[in-house]
Amino acid sequence: MKASSGLILPWFLLISVIAFGLETMAETTQQTGGTVEVNRGSKREWPEVVGLAVEEAEQKIKEDMPMAVLQVLPENSFVTMDFNQRRVRIFVDESRKVVKTPRVG
Repeated sequence: MKASSGLILPWFLLISVIAFGLETMAETTQQTGGTVEVNRGSKREWPEVVGLAVEEAEQKIKEDMPMAVLQVLPENSFVTMDFNQRRVRIFVDESRKVVKTPRVG
């Protein structure tokens, strides 16, 4: 009994991960008209937005990467170390100016 119950959790997690990936892929395909596209170009970071207001930075990043999920955070925030190919974190100071190069991840 223990051997079989020990295998249920890993299989459940594997199925959940696969289902999440397929759902995300379907969502992306619908939004891009049939092609799976996360980042149009090879741009992975935006050093040119450092010093700009966060609104301007968001606009420039979205021009290059329309599917980006932008996270605006205070400059010394703790963040998770996981990698997400759709996420771009924008670190800002008290005046909402970008202080660190935004990167995919």
